[in-house]
Amino acid sequence: MGATLRALRAFVLLAGFHLLGLVLLVLLGAADWAAYRWAPAGWALRTYVISFLLAVPVVRGMALLRTPRDEGTAGLPVTEEEEPRLWAAVRELAEQVGTRAPDEIRLTSDMNAAVTEDARFLGLLGGTRRLYLGLPLVAGLSEAPLRAVLAHELGHYGNSDTRLSGITERSRVHVARTIDRFEEKSDLTIAKERARQERKSAKRIARGKAPKEVDTTGVGFTYRTMARIYTAYGRFSMRATQSTARRQEIAADLAAARIAGRDATASALRALPALGNAHEFYLSSYATLGVEFGMLPPRGEVFGGVRRLLDARAGELAGMQDELPAEPASPYDSHPPTAERVAAVEALPDDGRTAAGDRPAFALFSSPETVLCRVEDATLAPEALQMRRLDWPDLVHESMTAMYVRDTEPLLSAVAGLPRSAGGAGPVGAPAPDDEVDAPAPADRAGALHAQAETFLDAVDAGTVWELVDRLPKSEQAAAATGRAAREFARSSLRRELARLVTTVLTADGRARWQLSWSADARLRLPEGCAERLPAALDAAIAERPDTEPLRKLLATA
Repeated sequence: MGATLRALRAFVLLAGFHLLGLVLLVLLGAADWAAYRWAPAGWALRTYVISFLLAVPVVRGMALLRTPRDEGTAGLPVTEEEEPRLWAAVRELAEQVGTRAPDEIRLTSDMNAAVTEDARFLGLLGGTRRLYLGLPLVAGLSEAPLRAVLAHELGHYGNSDTRLSGITERSRVHVARTIDRFEEKSDLTIAKERARQERKSAKRIARGKAPKEVDTTGVGFTYRTMARIYTAYGRFSMRATQSTARRQEIAADLAAARIAGRDATASALRALPALGNAHEFYLSSYATLGVEFGMLPPRGEVFGGVRRLLDARAGELAGMQDELPAEPASPYDSHPPTAERVAAVEALPDDGRTAAGDRPAFALFSSPETVLCRVEDATLAPEALQMRRLDWPDLVHESMTAMYVRDTEPLLSAVAGLPRSAGGAGPVGAPAPDDEVDAPAPADRAGALHAQAETFLDAVDAGTVWELVDRLPKSEQAAAATGRAAREFARSSLRRELARLVTTVLTADGRARWQLSWSADARLRLPEGCAERLPAALDAAIAERPDTEPLRKLLATA
């Protein structure tokens, strides 16, 4: 399909959105007229109010005349003076594609690359072009595959994809915002009805009557129905443009293969799904490991640290590149399945160019470490920039220790109600009411944890621990168990809580340490001999005749 026909189709879909709005407004007006003619006054008034409330989101959606530029996109613009090699490579590739180079290059924190164009007059005239390049993607590729990625993106300019996508994007934004407004209205209506019923139940309780169950079934039905109508139109629009969008991706892949080489393009396509999965794993398991506790990796490592993971798991990633997704990410995905794209590229004749032995893609940057720090400053939230920065080994140890302390809080709260051991310490950070004290120092925290562990072991010896364990959170299966099965669940829960408490005490006082590993999960290094003695000590503590002495010896401070 040529550019003219694509432009016409995109315009028709955008006009269809406004036509749908007009049809809905006509139907609402017809309902008001019918109510005026035949309905009782009370029902007619109610119909007028409902019609007005439904018409407002429709009219607001139709009145949205333009799509905000770069909505939600964060990045660091870099000039030609700052990154001359990167700009030279982009300009060279644009010339080979036969298109105008982008006006801006913005570096982002995504495992992705993309291009946009602020086209005017429904795409008839070009506008400002922007190339977005994710530094995690740069970290995962060598220079030849990165050039293939850039050539692919620039190929979208050469095929006028970015000009015409503005009309389609405008239609998508209109539909999405209108759906959001109806869903917000529905949620607000449900919340108001729930609050009304809860107030009514409270009054019944105050009068000594049984409260009625809150029921919001059917509330907000008209708003949800309108949202479903626009959702259906949005799906129709995406389906209508999907085949063309996928052909555009294949065309851009072939342009990249022609310019950057068949092998480099295929290598980039094979790498992208694996790199995407690795990046998500890195963010959740490494970069944000300590965010809950106000900690981040060193500057430049929040997005740059993925290089360490990719190097350590190179063999695993290589295996993942052989298992390509054969299906699109969703039925409405604008990209064909990766396996289909790779097959199209690898079916091309061998051009003699190879991606083997290539230098890292970061060679295109003047100072990778500097630019990684600058992208952090440009994309991280202000509160994240204020977090404490730790080297990777310390970050892993401090974060895992804090997690174990957090996970022991239910147990420590239960221990607070037990008779105290000889140490006499209360729960961590548990001041008297109305006292305002600073957070306990590490030594004080370790001492308090040790005292609470002793108190817990006293309860094990006295046989009173089972009531405490019964108050801890349970799985559905454990909560439903009775008799001997319930006892076994309780015994298993006791062992787990004891192991967690011992680990927390040993890490808090510095005798155990969590060790960073880029190729596997973090591992706890226990004091010499502790790893061998701990399982038997735990088993002795949960036996029919408990013996806590082995655990007490393990916890004793050297």
